[in-house]
Amino acid sequence: MTTEGEHLPAPDDERKEMGELIGRLSGTEDLDKATRGRMLARLARLLSSQARRAGVKGMGGGRWLSEVFADVAPRIPVRDLETLRRHHPGLTSEALAEELTRTAVNATTAVGAAGGALAAVQFTAPPLLLTAPAQIVAETLVVAAIETKLIAELHEAYGIQIQGGPAQRAMAHITAWAKQRGVNPLESGSLSMGLGSAAKAALRKRLLRTLGRHMTTLGPFLTGAVAGGTLNRAATRKLAEKVREDLARYGGVKGLDHGPRKPPVLPPPGPPPAD
Repeated sequence: MTTEGEHLPAPDDERKEMGELIGRLSGTEDLDKATRGRMLARLARLLSSQARRAGVKGMGGGRWLSEVFADVAPRIPVRDLETLRRHHPGLTSEALAEELTRTAVNATTAVGAAGGALAAVQFTAPPLLLTAPAQIVAETLVVAAIETKLIAELHEAYGIQIQGGPAQRAMAHITAWAKQRGVNPLESGSLSMGLGSAAKAALRKRLLRTLGRHMTTLGPFLTGAVAGGTLNRAATRKLAEKVREDLARYGGVKGLDHGPRKPPVLPPPGPPPAD
């Protein structure tokens, strides 16, 4: 018999829907603000249901959160180099990396604004305030998925191939996200199908840090939306720069010529434009 605090898997239909929602929210689909908000709210409800199964003890230390993310990671839509070239014809590796960075920054900004707006609504309605954490968890997982997708596609853009099947590559990508670094191709041969204890600890730590950042969006009126968008924009931009520096160096080890490095041209911080 399962005791309270032991992680319980969600029913297959719930787990599938969570994966689909996170996949759409982290993908290239052009979602309007209202649709994105509804999808985040639905994801929050599913996460609340799963959290109740995990129990109070299961929520401690970020273990449950990291298990949920590891479960959905293989469902994050990642484009290979051929697809990226088809979607962005004629771009050099650096130009492609800049475009991927710009897209990811815009995506996490939009998710932060939508999540912050939801949190702001709950702040103004005290009886519903207890639902806010689930919304923040939903935003955290979607932002983590967007940034993991960015890391995976940056590796493709720089010609850094990670060996193994889809599940193995997904674990490598979320480990790279947890460490905020690129994957060294000279060390990738040691990757396994699962996460080691050090990688699990790094993932829990990174998810909790991201969750803590999103908790600052709990404010009245539109302050949550502005804060959520701005904080996500800065964090995703910083992550992209760190990973791109690693991959440019690893590409040099492999003898790849990516052309001159140019700083990414990104829009200035600020509230997202109105629909």
